[in-house]
Amino acid sequence: MNEKQALQLGIAKVGELLLQGEISRVNDDHPLKDIKLVIPNYQRPYKWTAKNAIQLLDDIIEAKNDNKEVYRVGTLILHYDKEKNIYNIVDGQQRVTTFSLLLLALLEEQRIEFLDQQVSDNPYTRVNVANNYRAFVRRRDAIADAHTNGDVSKTKENDQEEKIRNDRNVKDLRVFIEKQCELIVVITNDISEAFQFFDSQNARGKKLYPHDLLKAYHLREMNDIGVEETEKVVKRWEDVNQNKLADLFGEYLFRVREWLRGNYAWELNEHNIDKFKGISKRDNSPYAQFFKGAFAYADMVNRSAMPFVSGMHDMNPFQLDAPIVAGKPFFDYTSHYFEILKDIQNNDKYVGYFVNGNEIVMTLDLPKYRNGVGNRITRKLFDLAALLYVDRFCPAKPTQNDLDLFEQFLVLAFIWAYSLRAQYYSLGWTSAQKYIMGNPDVINSFNLYKSISEAPSPTVLLSELADKIKPLSSGRLASNAKVDNIDEMEKDGGGVYSYYLHYFKKHNFYTL
Repeated sequence: MNEKQALQLGIAKVGELLLQGEISRVNDDHPLKDIKLVIPNYQRPYKWTAKNAIQLLDDIIEAKNDNKEVYRVGTLILHYDKEKNIYNIVDGQQRVTTFSLLLLALLEEQRIEFLDQQVSDNPYTRVNVANNYRAFVRRRDAIADAHTNGDVSKTKENDQEEKIRNDRNVKDLRVFIEKQCELIVVITNDISEAFQFFDSQNARGKKLYPHDLLKAYHLREMNDIGVEETEKVVKRWEDVNQNKLADLFGEYLFRVREWLRGNYAWELNEHNIDKFKGISKRDNSPYAQFFKGAFAYADMVNRSAMPFVSGMHDMNPFQLDAPIVAGKPFFDYTSHYFEILKDIQNNDKYVGYFVNGNEIVMTLDLPKYRNGVGNRITRKLFDLAALLYVDRFCPAKPTQNDLDLFEQFLVLAFIWAYSLRAQYYSLGWTSAQKYIMGNPDVINSFNLYKSISEAPSPTVLLSELADKIKPLSSGRLASNAKVDNIDEMEKDGGGVYSYYLHYFKKHNFYTL
């Protein structure tokens, strides 16, 4: 690479790069040889877990089974250090390290020079390198030991034939990875340009939201849908405020799906977005068939004349605690819950179906309850409870009885969520999640979301919550939860009570 060639673009097969140290196609199709890949000191530790590594292998196996001639596995950005004649990895270290471990597991006897280098002595790197290699060896052995049928009465001759066939499966997989998995390679001799290009790859310097990665994944699952329909799906997605879309997944859908399973929910990121990848059209287990069948039936009914003829409403093909069907249904799922959450959070008396002119929400909508970490956390707990209730019990166009039951639920959901706020001077996510999981030291601490998801009807749920939710005494209040002027009206708030504890007193959930 000479001084004038500040930037080169190439394509490298995984095998030729890691086993021969070559990049076969660069700019004018002249190959580059003697490529020595180096992990520079400024790189972060190797953080891919066995889960990430096996997911990569599963994707490769799927591509191989689909008979793909070429499978692009990502981008590699390299900074060429002329003095040392090495290629520093600016972006792509996690993937290159994982491929090196995978090839080592499949080849066993062959040395991979990239893995010989000294890297920073970091606990993440030490643990993940060892774990991922072992995971690949286990998967290799599973492929090598696989039986093509369940016949236990095979002869030795048949066993030998099957062993040869299974060994060939491992070899075929190795060859596919070496020769048909490709990396797009960007090479520059200017380190600042390398980092600039890295930033541009990551959404022009902005952090890639997990929902951006999900969009790309589910678009790939739509390869059987026409271009015009795909463009409509993309436009609908892009027309939505992307910050609000990020909040929908990170702050609401991810959290409630975890809490429903009794898990703590910290942050949605690139390592756990598989929770939203769902069931693909290739999944054929009874579990997958059941949920794909349920979705297909609802979709078929909604596309037919049945709703119009019978006078019934469209069938809802989604539930928050059910798996997502990959591809276009994911985008419909996103729109569905985006609109419901927007409706719930809009307390306008004449807009939407669900929360309309609710006096408790009028107080919670006052600016002082929209500011501060603790207030925002508590409001999310309340909104999520409303979202889950609507998802489970309210039709798209609720009757007056549906709305009356929902109003009763909102009172109980408010008492549950704001009992937490009233007992903490300073509230953060750790305390909030302990409250949801069950903290015996805090009044009304239990998993409301599981209660909703396990109730067969609104009336059963309301009866259960009436037993579970206890009054809050003044002695349990945090020091900043003042009881003076508990019934004071907001002077400039159109008759809105200014203190949320007023509603504890009004609904008999407050004692001296």
